[in-house]
Amino acid sequence: MKKQELSLQVVNEHAAGIDIGSRFYMVAIDQVKEHVRQFGVYTKDHEQLIDYLRNAGITSIAMESTGNYWQTLFSTLQQAGFEVMLVGGNQTKNVKGRKTDVIDCMWIQKLHSLGLLSGSFLLSDAIQELRTYYHHRLHLIEQASMYVHKMQKALRLMNIRLDIVIRDVVGKSGLNIVEAILAGNRNPEHLSSLVDVRVKKSQQEIADALQGEWQEELLFELKASLNFYKIYDQALLECDKQIEDKLIRYIPQSVLDPQEEKMLKENSKKSRKHAPALNVSRLAYQYFRTYLFAISGISHTTALCLLTNMGHDLHKFPSAKSFSSWLRLVPNNKISGGHIISNKTPRGKNLIATALRQAANSIGNQKDHELTPFFKRIAFKKGRIAAITATARKLAVIIWNMVTKVEPYKKTLTANSDKNKANQLKHIEKRIGLMQQTQDELKRLFLRTSLLVE
Repeated sequence: MKKQELSLQVVNEHAAGIDIGSRFYMVAIDQVKEHVRQFGVYTKDHEQLIDYLRNAGITSIAMESTGNYWQTLFSTLQQAGFEVMLVGGNQTKNVKGRKTDVIDCMWIQKLHSLGLLSGSFLLSDAIQELRTYYHHRLHLIEQASMYVHKMQKALRLMNIRLDIVIRDVVGKSGLNIVEAILAGNRNPEHLSSLVDVRVKKSQQEIADALQGEWQEELLFELKASLNFYKIYDQALLECDKQIEDKLIRYIPQSVLDPQEEKMLKENSKKSRKHAPALNVSRLAYQYFRTYLFAISGISHTTALCLLTNMGHDLHKFPSAKSFSSWLRLVPNNKISGGHIISNKTPRGKNLIATALRQAANSIGNQKDHELTPFFKRIAFKKGRIAAITATARKLAVIIWNMVTKVEPYKKTLTANSDKNKANQLKHIEKRIGLMQQTQDELKRLFLRTSLLVE
C-alpha cells in the first residue's frame, strides 16, 4: 500500500522571496537552487532586480530583514507595482538543514507561495516622515544632555559646585554664570549676583559654591561644551519648527469654540526640560478630535510621540488588545500541556510604549489619580516594574478607545475607590475572623471605631 504524500496548496503562484543583507540581496523565484540570484544594493542594482522579477512573472514578494536595510528596496518595489510584504525573522527562522543565504531566500519563497507568512505592521508614508523627524529630535536631546553632563563635570573638577545651588546648569541663571566665567569674571560675589531672584539659595551660599581652582584645560572643555550645547539646542528648535509645519500640513484646520479654546489654554504650559516648542495640545486635539490631556500624566512629549509615531494609523488596529500587543505591553503566554510555561512580556523597543511607561511611572507617584489604586495593587503583588507595564497597557487601551471612537476620557475614580474600599473591608473581615475574638472584644472594637469616626 502506497503512502499518501500530503502537500500544501500553493496560494501565491508568482511569489518571490528576498533575504535582505547589508551589502547584497539574495532572490529566489522558485525552489530551484540554480535560479537563485544575488543583487547589489545600489540604485542600478534595484533596476536590474525589478527587470529580473518582471521577466520571471513575479507579482508578489516577501522579504525578511534585520535593521533598516529593507526600506529603500521596499519602497522601490512598491513603486514598481509589486505587492511587497515585510516579514519578521521569527516567521522564517525554522529553515530545515544548514543555514545559508541561498537556503534562506528559498525558504522565504516557499513559505510565501504557500501563504504561511503574514506581513509586519507598517506605518503610512506621512507618519514615516514625521517619525524620522521625531527620531532626529530624540538624538538632538541626547547630544545636548551629553554636553550638559560634560559642563557639570568640568565645573565639578574645578570645585565649582554650581550643580548644588542651582537646579539647572543650563537654565537662565546657570547660563549667565557660566558665560560670565568664560568671559573672565572670577569674583564669586559678582557671579552670585547674576542669579534669578526666584533661586531659593542665598547669594552667599551661591558665592561659596563658586570658589574653586580655575584650570585652563577645564575652562577650554567648558567653553567647547557650552558651544556644542547651544548648537544642539538651536537645532532642536529648528526640528520642532519642521515637525510643526508637517503636522499643520496633515492636520485639517478647524475653528474651535470658546470652551475648547479655554480647555486647550489651560494645558498650554510646558514644565519639562526639552518640551516641544510647538502647541502640541491644539495640534493633538485638532488631529484626534479628542482631548488626550484629560488623562493626568500624559505630557506634551507623550502626545507628540503619539502624533509622530502613530497618528491615524491607530485605526488600523481592530481592537485595543491588538494595539497593546503590538506595543508589547501584554504578556506573551506560552502554553504547553494545558499549563502556562512562560508569560513574560516580549522584548522590543517601541517609542510609544516607552512614552506610555514614563506616563505610567508618573501616575504611580501621584496620590489622587484615578489609576493610582490600580498601580499600587499591581505593585504590591508583582513589583513596581510590572505595575508600570500594566498601567501603560491600560493607558494604551484608553487612548485607543478615545481616538478610534472619538470620545472623551471617562474618569472612573469613584468606581475604583468603591471597589478598593470593598476589597479592604473584605480583607478586614477576614482578618477579624481569623483572630477568633469574643463578642465583648468585638463590641469594644466597634465602640472604639465609632469614636474615631465621630
